[in-house]
Amino acid sequence: MRPVRVLRLLLGAVPLLASLAFAPGAVQARAAEPGDRQQSVTAPAAPGPGAEKKQGTSKPVCSPKPGRAACSSLIRTDLPAVRNLAPGTLPEGLGPRDIRSAYQLPFGAGRGRTVALVTAFHYPTAEADLATYRSTYGLPPCTTANGCFDQVFATGNQPPVDAGWALEAAIDIDAVSAACPACNIVLVEAASDTIGDLLTAVQVARTRFDDNTPQAKYISMSWGDGENNIQPVIDPVYFDFPGVAFVGSSGNTGGVTNWPAISQYVTGVGGTRLNQPFPIPGPQQNRPGGWYETAWSGSGCGFSAFQPKPPWQGAFCNCRTNADVSAVADPLTGIAIYTTTPPPVGPSGWLIAGGTSVAAPLVASMFALAGTPGPNDRPASYPYANPRAFWDIDRGTAGAFSAGLGYDLPSGLGSPRGVRGFRR
Repeated sequence: MRPVRVLRLLLGAVPLLASLAFAPGAVQARAAEPGDRQQSVTAPAAPGPGAEKKQGTSKPVCSPKPGRAACSSLIRTDLPAVRNLAPGTLPEGLGPRDIRSAYQLPFGAGRGRTVALVTAFHYPTAEADLATYRSTYGLPPCTTANGCFDQVFATGNQPPVDAGWALEAAIDIDAVSAACPACNIVLVEAASDTIGDLLTAVQVARTRFDDNTPQAKYISMSWGDGENNIQPVIDPVYFDFPGVAFVGSSGNTGGVTNWPAISQYVTGVGGTRLNQPFPIPGPQQNRPGGWYETAWSGSGCGFSAFQPKPPWQGAFCNCRTNADVSAVADPLTGIAIYTTTPPPVGPSGWLIAGGTSVAAPLVASMFALAGTPGPNDRPASYPYANPRAFWDIDRGTAGAFSAGLGYDLPSGLGSPRGVRGFRR
């Protein structure tokens, strides 16, 4: 690890209430298909209309605690982890090829751009696990030595290890690798999961720069807490910076808002279930690859009680609403991830991850694929200026809210249709 800059900020922790919901899950290991060394495998087709749905179980990765943030990740628990893959096989779950196919992402774009992932505590096997993930899928190496990967302690001191947050970090770095293999990755580790420490890490992610890893213009926050009236006061200190794309997971709270995703300066990312079913009529009926998304029941969303409405958000209501956009989050159709740091539930190895913690780093990577934001732009406004760049999601519910034609609370504008919706 290279020496890191030390940035010490003073901020009292803001007491908040955190919540996570349980949701269904994903799969195991299978034979590789031709061409998989360049791209990953395609997920198995989901049942068509009227067919019996597969059931799975999952658990939250981080336990919510009063006054502390909780990560928005879920791990499938009804299938065992796979530590070692048989020769010629790939792990089950969505891989890089699936993500690029489902969201029509350009391959090879994003080179030289840095996605910062803000997490809490220390992930001791991050670089080695990332190497295994990328070599398994035939992706180019992303290491400290080649300047692609960096692991930064927000206070300059190594934080203690926490099993849940280490697993969250594994999900984040693998999600970025799947969506933007050419992007640089900086994992910024907060000293703890208090709001104050995480916001300090956000500040470090935004301001840090060295010769090998350029300053991050794309900052992913796969964590959050409930809303309160203090947040609009502190938001400008940490998120009111034109030219930087702040991206937050909307939470796994099933129709309840989550901060900082609900902040007016942040792009809040909701969750979907990503399938390849029989053709279903509607706005996605001609979607390439046979992909189809519905709103995920666990997705955090709703009307803000405190946040002012940003000027670019439509006339849905006279308040800030979330989600803004959505991506895969249902663990039943989750992504494959790899970790050797012992997780909080079950053994380590290849696992299936879901939750809006998956969706947020995917979208942050899509901002990076789209290009550098204008220095005076608010990247959170880009999707609203390009609504046709998203697949409209018109089915599914989250809490009391239902998806429908046009903007809706569970899915926002919809899921990415390429990266046109993430630039001017």
